[in-house]
Amino acid sequence: MFDPRPDRNAEIVLLGRSNVGKSTIMRELTGHQFNTGKKPGVTRSPNHYDWAGKDFMFTDLPGFGFMSGVEEAVREEIKTNVVRYLEDNAEHILAGVLVVDGKSVIDIIDRHEKRGEIPHDVELFGFLEELQIPAVVAVNKMDKVGDKDERLDDLCDRLGLFPPWQQWADDTIAPIIAKRGSIGPLRDVLAHHVHEANRDDLLGLVRG
Repeated sequence: MFDPRPDRNAEIVLLGRSNVGKSTIMRELTGHQFNTGKKPGVTRSPNHYDWAGKDFMFTDLPGFGFMSGVEEAVREEIKTNVVRYLEDNAEHILAGVLVVDGKSVIDIIDRHEKRGEIPHDVELFGFLEELQIPAVVAVNKMDKVGDKDERLDDLCDRLGLFPPWQQWADDTIAPIIAKRGSIGPLRDVLAHHVHEANRDDLLGLVRG
């Protein structure tokens, strides 16, 4: 189980596979450097940015999926704890940000589906919707993608969203390049959900 959650009534959570750039996005959103392990699977508890005031925090949940050198039982435990965190705190979560690697996400999803498995990214996206948590997809590393529109349309298709992707740009799909600090589309989508939750007092925090 994760450590006890800070007592905050509202949060935005980041989740996704290891090495997709969640911690970099967290740094860009908060302006704070988080210490993370250099090896996938080292961070096994949430990182909370909970000193922003206004009874709000950003939460970076541990990465899930395949991690070199990490036993399958440990990987499953991490995923189970992520799922429980979302279930237990759904009423407080203003948005769940699923971070994916724009270059590799389609191949990863297709590879799992060919093996008859439900890909983690697709499963978590659907799980957020099931919990009625606004689901946002931050498509990171877009500088490594050739045909941006085609790739984002393909991702929408895999997630059960009707292309073209642009119709989801206001509230769901946010193409970004976190390492360059280019996360404007994500900030805009988060601002939309904060406003929808009647928390305009938080707009300054999500817009930076």
